[in-house]
Amino acid sequence: MQKKIFLVLMGVVLLAVIASPSMAADTIKIAYIDPLSGAFAGVGDAGLRHFQYNAELINAKGGVLGGKKFAIVPFDNKTSPQDSLIQFKNAIDQGIRIITQGNGSSVAGALIEAVNKFNERNPGDEVIYLNYAAVTPAFTNEGCSFWHFRFDAHADMKMAAITDYIKEQKNVKKVYLINQDYVFGHAVADAAKSMLKEKRPDVQIVGDVYTPLGKVKDFSPYVSQIKASGADTIITGNWGADMSLLVKAAKDAGLDAKFHTFYGGGLGAPKAIGEAGIGVLNHVTEWHINLNHEEKNKKDEEFFLGYQKKYSQNGESPYYYGRIRTEMEMLAAAVKKAGSTDAKAIAFALEGMEHETPYGKVTMRAEDHQLIQPLYISVYAKAGTDKVKYDSENTGVGFSTVKRIEAPATAMPTTCKMERPAKK
Repeated sequence: MQKKIFLVLMGVVLLAVIASPSMAADTIKIAYIDPLSGAFAGVGDAGLRHFQYNAELINAKGGVLGGKKFAIVPFDNKTSPQDSLIQFKNAIDQGIRIITQGNGSSVAGALIEAVNKFNERNPGDEVIYLNYAAVTPAFTNEGCSFWHFRFDAHADMKMAAITDYIKEQKNVKKVYLINQDYVFGHAVADAAKSMLKEKRPDVQIVGDVYTPLGKVKDFSPYVSQIKASGADTIITGNWGADMSLLVKAAKDAGLDAKFHTFYGGGLGAPKAIGEAGIGVLNHVTEWHINLNHEEKNKKDEEFFLGYQKKYSQNGESPYYYGRIRTEMEMLAAAVKKAGSTDAKAIAFALEGMEHETPYGKVTMRAEDHQLIQPLYISVYAKAGTDKVKYDSENTGVGFSTVKRIEAPATAMPTTCKMERPAKK
């Protein structure tokens, strides 16, 4: 009897061993390394839903390479570089060779270094890193890497768009800079000071303040400083809770100043400011939820509404990251072009790739792996108009385009001197 049980158990183990490789071969796993707990958990959770939705759409169309399906595997990094490295190792140990991350340039810098080291030590078993939101310019300049691809416009590209717009606004006289105290926040402030000096030398910068990342619970003291400075315009790269709490404090204090932001449409910010943001809250993005209506692209409207129905939590967390869609579609195209799930083959396939989105052609620039795409500056406006069909976060207010910057005009020079591996 014991012998029979032993043989049965051995058979089960043998079947598992045989089945596992075939099951794994049918799945292309992507490690999503972002905050799922802590101060920025809401942002990380929203990004995860975006990736899951786009993977589901690709899979529903048959996947890639004869039926291989994408699977998003979440890893909580708590917005910590140290935790990110632990989660990177966990992903590697699970056999995952495609990673994606976006929230926090400090995290991105650690991951780029970790990926570079791993690939140097493990030729033939490389990892590729797809960056959807960490926008410190150095990552596609002096710190560029063959294994890193950025799908978001970097901070200098976004600031160029903002300052080009401010150049046209003659009523802007005094600008206050408030940013998070880490590498990205400093990049935003440095770019603002440099570009304003060039384009609007008459503008006075009346404040340049940095706040600890994810630590401030009440921004009212900072808003008091802004009011005292006499600023008519605020430029900020704050994101997540640091963005929503800032605009909430400004609303509560009755601050009479316009916001030019990178992430004013991000999770929580529209709800925090509500109708007080009309004509006041601007942001620069590659997409916003009213573009599909403006450009009469009903197919794209179906894409947005499909996410709303399944993932938006009763409209509280609408689709936001247009670039995640672009990343997933370009990844699928690269896998098909490479005819392989090998990270190095995918990387070579992505280099120089052109991709048609509903809003124009985008290009993954080969020399630095920076995506070149159209950008939009939009302002908070009352929903229910021709240009603002959809509101944000059930506020009755949504974003309306005031300026489109064509893809070639967003491109900036790069100092990248990339070292590439041999193709074979």
